[in-house]
Amino acid sequence: VQLQACGGGLVQAGGSLRLSCAASGRTFSYYAVGWFRQAPGKEREFVAAISRSGGGTYYEDSVKGRFTISRDNNRDTVYLQMNSLKPEDTAVYYCAAASVGSYSYTAKRGTEYNYWGQGTQVTVSS
Repeated sequence: VQLQACGGGLVQAGGSLRLSCAASGRTFSYYAVGWFRQAPGKEREFVAAISRSGGGTYYEDSVKGRFTISRDNNRDTVYLQMNSLKPEDTAVYYCAAASVGSYSYTAKRGTEYNYWGQGTQVTVSS
């Protein structure tokens, strides 16, 4: 499966952005999907994950209540709605897909993911 992330940009603190991750090449509902981010000089970190069915979600503590992950399997797309953005959210955001058997499983570790998109830059100014 190929993944294409988009929707990043420059926004002021407190603002919002919605990232999209569009998939092609294989039935998207076969995959759990996650968002990760990497800030300059830092390691890649987990942000949010969603199960194959969309019924299960999981968030890193610092984004809980501000970010929402969702998916539309009919459109082969996963979204990350980011509200109340902070300067510390500045990073390149990547979507990734994990081939898992369970419809309800959310993959939280980067090593679980088989496919990665190219990343989209999010910059939050103070």
